[in-house]
Amino acid sequence: MSQILIVDDDAASSRTLQLHLQTQGHQVMVAHSVDEGLVSLQQQEPGLVILDIRMPGKSGLEGLPEFKQAAPSIPVIMITAFHDMESTIEAMQKGAEDYIHKPIDIDELDACVDKALTLPGAGDTLLAASTSQRSANPLTMVGRSRGMKEVFKTIGLVAKGPATVLISGESGTGKELVARAIHRSSVHPDGPFVAVNCAAIVETLLESDMFGHEKGSFTGAVNRQEGKFALARGGTIFLDEVGEMSPSMQAKLLRVLQNKDFTPLGARQSQTTDARIIAATNIDLASKVQEGAFREDLYYRLQVVNIHLPPLRERKEDLMDLTQTLLNRINRELHRNVSHIARDVLECLELYHWPGNVRELENVLMKSVPLSSTSTLTRDLLPDHFCNSYAKTNPNARPGKKPRELWSLEEIEKSHIARVLESTAWHKGQACEILGVSRPRLRRMIRQYGLSSPSGSGQDETDDEQE
Repeated sequence: MSQILIVDDDAASSRTLQLHLQTQGHQVMVAHSVDEGLVSLQQQEPGLVILDIRMPGKSGLEGLPEFKQAAPSIPVIMITAFHDMESTIEAMQKGAEDYIHKPIDIDELDACVDKALTLPGAGDTLLAASTSQRSANPLTMVGRSRGMKEVFKTIGLVAKGPATVLISGESGTGKELVARAIHRSSVHPDGPFVAVNCAAIVETLLESDMFGHEKGSFTGAVNRQEGKFALARGGTIFLDEVGEMSPSMQAKLLRVLQNKDFTPLGARQSQTTDARIIAATNIDLASKVQEGAFREDLYYRLQVVNIHLPPLRERKEDLMDLTQTLLNRINRELHRNVSHIARDVLECLELYHWPGNVRELENVLMKSVPLSSTSTLTRDLLPDHFCNSYAKTNPNARPGKKPRELWSLEEIEKSHIARVLESTAWHKGQACEILGVSRPRLRRMIRQYGLSSPSGSGQDETDDEQE
């Protein structure tokens, strides 16, 4: 149960709001001016303030900074009967968490209230992003799952030695981060780290990119160019998507692994390299060996040590740490402060199967953070397929958020009529005024949808005379 303060000079409007919010289980206080509201704020410390913009004397826009100064953690929802862009912009810039118009749509109000009550200070936020240096490092790997602990242990064991490492795992699991962690923990952490995406470069250019070329060695070679193996001397070369190499490139890479030398295109003399080789793949190389699509001798040379990264769906216990770390980085890059995540958002993330793994999680947060008007990530900012998965396992999820898009028009109308009747304590005159229908029409809709008042008199024709 939450305490809500309504500040509105319109007695009828504030009373209707109070009745509705009380039916939702909230304790509701009412003030009729900004000054009166500030006194109630200090005395009662509510979890939410609903503030009307246009009031005699001090307006809601003028009073908003005072409410935010008196209680910075208490969210404020602004309401107004005027639809002007300037007021909306000003309200949001002054710290309002949301902005809704009169006549108030009950579903919209409930959605706004639910969203606001998950903000910091309302007691329903699960995740507060850390500002530690560990979380701020974009190369930090996080995880408390058994699989990731094994990865961390293996990194520690192999980093100081020269052994070639093969990192396997689905796309988006963070294979390059593992390679960089090995490099940073090696005996030459200050040496170069050079990455090559074997799938992104056409075969005719991959050999030149990896081994270099001499001037005039092929059409367009107007200058001598060092390859990645030469640039990686004294450090690490990371061969991403190594399973996409052609047979001829596989043979050349095998020679480097065996003899630690290579020959640039057009050169007469071979060159040596002491670069440590770390390879990565998102396909099953053992199966490709069986199919004859990948050299068996190269496969065994590459996987002197094998590190397998588990997919995100198998390490759901790491979701909170990953989200925290990614939010810190995205906030820094975008100059935002979305530092909290609502409870139902975390439930959505845990229910999702994550085919794109950690990279997909980062993309979701990168798209959602700029759209957030508060410091909390809420469910309405997530893509539709996240909310649909949540709705399937939460059939009682409140309408007004994404799952409501799956409702029929009849279901939406029934829900809205029921909410208006509840908010007016089944006073049909007030309900007709809010809904914009006649009393006969309202009675027909009550019978059509089988609605009844808590006292059971909802379908009685005679109760109109008792209002």
